[in-house]
Amino acid sequence: MMMDDQRVGELPPGFSFDPTDEELVLYYLKSKIAANLPFNIPHLHFSSSDPSQLNEKALWSKNQWYFFSQVKENNNRATGRGYWKELNMKEPIILKNCGEKEKIIGIKKYFVYYITSNIHEQVQTNWIMEEFHLKRENEKLLEWVVCRVHESKNNSEGITCDDNDEIELSALDEIFLSLDDDQEQEEISFPY
Repeated sequence: MMMDDQRVGELPPGFSFDPTDEELVLYYLKSKIAANLPFNIPHLHFSSSDPSQLNEKALWSKNQWYFFSQVKENNNRATGRGYWKELNMKEPIILKNCGEKEKIIGIKKYFVYYITSNIHEQVQTNWIMEEFHLKRENEKLLEWVVCRVHESKNNSEGITCDDNDEIELSALDEIFLSLDDDQEQEEISFPY
């Protein structure tokens, strides 16, 4: 828990905040909506969510920043110096240990941050935002989301954007995905 004499975004020495995707949706986002949040994750507007400004405003742990925001379905995620561009990647958040059936409790969307110096010039950065939504039964005008922002080193995550909003994978990602597709993998045994 945060102590009164600490700034927003600081944890006591020895503590770290590293929730799984499932924990972010089930325990933090759901609790925020129910107004029963046991932990102080700040609420920010996207207009003040420029990556360079997150240090003083968002919860920080392990080189990741966390904050809540309210969004509309096709909300503009513009900031003072640029904007967050949504990638065409949506990942279901699945509740584990839910008996035999898998239960989807939320969705994760990915965004990349672009800096704009004028209307015709935009530069992709290495800043990645994961935006977590609860699974919705009905459409709302505004919904709460929890965001996790981090900077990928040299775009090591293999996420890039092109003009067609398509995702390009790094060579390593393609190799690992091809290994997953190989149905004839032999089991490796080690002599003891």
